[in-house]
Parts: sequence; C-alpha cells; structure tokens
Amino acid sequence: MDKYITAPISDDIVNGLLAGDFVYITGTIYTARDAAHKRLYEALSENKEIPFGLENNIIYYLGPSPARKGQVIGSAGPTTSSRMDKYTPLLLDKGLKGMIGKGRRSEEVIESMHKNNAVYFAAIGGAGALLSKCIKKSEVIAYDDLGTEAIRKLEVENFPAIVVVDSKKNNLYDNV
Repeated sequence: MDKYITAPISDDIVNGLLAGDFVYITGTIYTARDAAHKRLYEALSENKEIPFGLENNIIYYLGPSPARKGQVIGSAGPTTSSRMDKYTPLLLDKGLKGMIGKGRRSEEVIESMHKNNAVYFAAIGGAGALLSKCIKKSEVIAYDDLGTEAIRKLEVENFPAIVVVDSKKNNLYDNV
C-alpha cells in the first residue's frame, strides 16, 4: 500500500507504518554517514550540542556526489546502513524516528527501534540519479570538512522508500 508522509514524523505516523509499505516522504530530512555519525555520537556521549535536533527527524545515510551545474544535488543513493549500527541506538534514544539506507540492521538496532518507536526505510540502491530528482533543496549545516559526508538538511518531495523494519520489529528482509 502506498502511503504519503510528511517529515519530521510523529509517533502516530510511525505507528501507522508496516514492513512492506511503500512510502513517499515530503518535508525535511537530514543526511549523515559514518564520519558524521561518529561526531554526533561523541558529542551526545559528552552531553554536547549537535547541529540539529533529532526529535522526530529522519536521517538519510547519504554521501551525494557533487551537483552538476543547475542541479540541487548530485547522485543521491543510499549507503549501507549497518555501518551506522554502533551509533544508532544512542541517536534513537535521543528522539530519532526514522532512518533511510540499504541493507540489514543489527538486532540491537531493531530492539532500539522497537523501544523508541522508530522505523527503518530502504531506498533503492543504484537509483541515486533518480532519487536526487526528489530532493528540492540541499544545504550543508555541519561538518563541512567531511566533504560529501557533511551533514545536510534536505527538503524532499515524494521521496520513495520502503518500510523495511517497522516499530513492531517486523522485518521485510526476514519475511520475503
């Protein structure tokens, strides 16, 4: 079933999503990959401020290629999510509600998603050029020194994803 949701996402939205749902996300999401996650984790572990609020937000595991002239962003395909697993439970405990990436998640992350009422979406790997067309605005907001791994604030419109793991621990990878 296709669902249209607006980000940031509330508990009500998360509760209405089930593994296997096709969703189209419109609104504000953030990007962060390995190096940015490490910095976020370290800051949170030391009770320091981070560059954006995690509460109800979605992080897209993305390190886009440079934008060509006239484009908002370059190719915007997902990164393998398991690389962020060691950092994810803390981010979920601090209010993160959704993650977009590709591939399986650890049991620890799935348990933390259940505990914190969060959801994991998959974007189609290899379709970065097509996904970039759903990104209407991109702005680096932190860690510019990381290049493509800097944290970006994105405005997306009908960004396609699939609910892979819902807040009830249903896992599409296990069921299909």
